[in-house]
Amino acid sequence: MAWRNLITVDPNVCHGKACIKGTRIMVSVILDNLAAGVPVHEILQSYPSLTTESVQAAISYAAELTRERVVAMPV
Repeated sequence: MAWRNLITVDPNVCHGKACIKGTRIMVSVILDNLAAGVPVHEILQSYPSLTTESVQAAISYAAELTRERVVAMPV
């Protein structure tokens, strides 16, 4: 998945947060919905400008971020 083709960061859109290209739908909104257990088909119904590919791009983007950053876990 080439998430770079579907995700953009523009300081003039959503305060520079990562969004799906051509929309104001932040990647974090998609990920929050998925984390809450909302099925992809319901996310697509709630946000008609999204596609299955854009949801997958959001997941791929998040996976890329976890490779770049270490999160301290309590022992």
